[in-house]
Amino acid sequence: MNAVILEKHQGWCELILNRPEKKNAVEGSLAAALLEAVATIEKDDDIRCVLLRGAGGAFCSGFDTKEFGATPKPQWLAEFPALWESVHTALVSSRKVWIVGLERYAINGGASLALAGDLMVCGRSAFLQVGEIAIGMAAPRNAAWLALRHTEAVAARLCLTGDRIAADDLVRLGIATEQVDDDQVLDRARERARAIGGYPAHSVAAVKSGMRAASMLMPAGEWMKACARHDPLSGRPIGKVQANKQA
Repeated sequence: MNAVILEKHQGWCELILNRPEKKNAVEGSLAAALLEAVATIEKDDDIRCVLLRGAGGAFCSGFDTKEFGATPKPQWLAEFPALWESVHTALVSSRKVWIVGLERYAINGGASLALAGDLMVCGRSAFLQVGEIAIGMAAPRNAAWLALRHTEAVAARLCLTGDRIAADDLVRLGIATEQVDDDQVLDRARERARAIGGYPAHSVAAVKSGMRAASMLMPAGEWMKACARHDPLSGRPIGKVQANKQA
């Protein structure tokens, strides 16, 4: 089974996280397939907009801790930090409009993918959770996207509490664009994607690129690195945070 599925439509596409039996949890194969898919999308001038969603009615449950902790260690484990950074660098560099269809939940590493969207349509019972603080991990990708798009107060609400943030609050905080009934998430997200997919390609790319450049004021690749500089995990995605002995 492909870890991600790319379905192309007229002017837009759906990019589907496809590990439904694991609630679309992220591991090496999904991250690698996601990076390849983003590169393919970025090269396709016919695509203006991307709907990012999860298979099986849920967005993403975070990292697949069973796979990360497997014995023997999976071959991809050593390369995962650089791979995951490349995924987010590709997303932050994208000239396409990204719409997230948030069904049920986006947790930790899954939340970082949801926060990467330019627009978010969420179900009324859906939630987003940046819960790394409660399990001894840093959240550099979540912090990077929140710093890019929101105030420090909003980032604190998500990152420092570790709470589940319900759909009402996601809209109130400006994280979600809108909420709809749970069974209408994909229909509404597709409606928005089709509309943007019908706009002139050059204007979509120009507006998105200009908006992102005005926010970052630095090269896209430097943004994620700047926000991850103080990650006490030193790039390790799973594990206990160690004290910084040089502090």
